[in-house]
Amino acid sequence: MSVNFWIGDDYLKVSIVGATGYGGLELIRLLQNHPHLEIASLHTSSRFGRQIHEDSPHLLHMEYTLEEIVPEDIAKKADIVFLATPSGISVQLAPEFFKLGVKVIDLSGDLRLKNPGNYERWYKHSAAPSEILQEAVYGLSEWNASRIKHAKIIANPGCYPTATLLGLAPLYTEKWATGKDVIVDAKSGVSGAGKSPSAGTHYSEINENFKIYKVHTHQHIPEIEQQLGLWNEESQPISFSTHLVPMTRGIMATMYVKLHRHTSTEELIDLYNTVYENHPFVRVQPMDAFPCTKQVFGSNFCDIGIAFDERTNKATIVSVIDNLMKGAAGQAVQNANIMLGAEESAGLLNIPLYP
Repeated sequence: MSVNFWIGDDYLKVSIVGATGYGGLELIRLLQNHPHLEIASLHTSSRFGRQIHEDSPHLLHMEYTLEEIVPEDIAKKADIVFLATPSGISVQLAPEFFKLGVKVIDLSGDLRLKNPGNYERWYKHSAAPSEILQEAVYGLSEWNASRIKHAKIIANPGCYPTATLLGLAPLYTEKWATGKDVIVDAKSGVSGAGKSPSAGTHYSEINENFKIYKVHTHQHIPEIEQQLGLWNEESQPISFSTHLVPMTRGIMATMYVKLHRHTSTEELIDLYNTVYENHPFVRVQPMDAFPCTKQVFGSNFCDIGIAFDERTNKATIVSVIDNLMKGAAGQAVQNANIMLGAEESAGLLNIPLYP
């Protein structure tokens, strides 16, 4: 039951696979009030037959029974399927939905890397078929809308790559960055680790603690480098570090970039304002202001602050997002809007939660 475009005021039906994880639950929250998309079914690999609110009591007012993951049955109900699953699952499911003519938006990392060997090296799973990898469009909404509009499969970007790439894009696409010795120092809230508990995310381990993890081995590194290379042929491998912060949501990526030219903070802010002028979810900070994660909490915004260091000829860019929104479910819905020809911001222009 596939369609190629959004039609008037009709609702399009969507199914969510992996509905009980943090990404799936955030999709439910967004889609419940979406003006053009309607939830047709929710699916899980282990809790089918239960009501969604039995494990997620904040959804007590909703009556959805969790169902098994049977692509043939889902295809009869849905125009679009969101795959909010752990890595290694979409590799199997995306080809089945593609054959059934159902549009796919994959929130995992399974379809982002075009080189199967890179995926297997960084994710430690077998890669998806080459046909599917080539079919999948990288869903960085602000920079790939023309391809997303005609896509049948969207590889939704990772949370760290979204914050990093939106922060670096103007310097790379306008060829201001040398592409050498780029340093990205990134921090994330604990929800980025997913819903399944582990020793590393246990309250007594993370509370009042701050730690680095996956040093030089984070699976988002090749995703970031792949896109930077498409924007600028001079791009070289980046230094990318990730840290876990004792908070629930939020990502801050602080980037240090050597420039080809001498400039000023004012000129950099003008560049970013010009590049993102027609993109409602990227907000550039004024002079001498830098964003904090609290100001995007629960929203689809990416806020960016910039400064130029005259002594080193480097730009410092600070980019913040909510990892479950712009870094996952929010961008997935934004991509669905673009894919269907609806208003890009439909169902997403909610004000961030504060305090």
